[in-house]
Amino acid sequence: MNTLFRSTRSSAIAAMAMALCAGWLTSAAQAADPKNGAALYNQHCANCHGQRGAPVMPGVPDFSRRERLMQSDLDLIKAISRGKGMMPAYQGLLSENDILDVISHLRNLR
Repeated sequence: MNTLFRSTRSSAIAAMAMALCAGWLTSAAQAADPKNGAALYNQHCANCHGQRGAPVMPGVPDFSRRERLMQSDLDLIKAISRGKGMMPAYQGLLSENDILDVISHLRNLR
């Protein structure tokens, strides 16, 4: 009985921690500034990814088709922070909030 209580309690604590983390990521994405993201995108990304998300270089993801944006914000943050392929890492150059702003801009491209 005591073991069951500890297991249930541990599961409840783990579930609460996961919910808090998920809530933080959701609120962070909702609080992102697409206007700032557009300025950062134009400064750092548009030379390869194009002004409207259509790539100007071969092998670069096409954000205008939206398929690359079907990933979670967390996956996109990791890719932008660490760099991928020819894309340099932006960790240390852009803050996580700046990266979320860029992601918000990309998700609002039409």
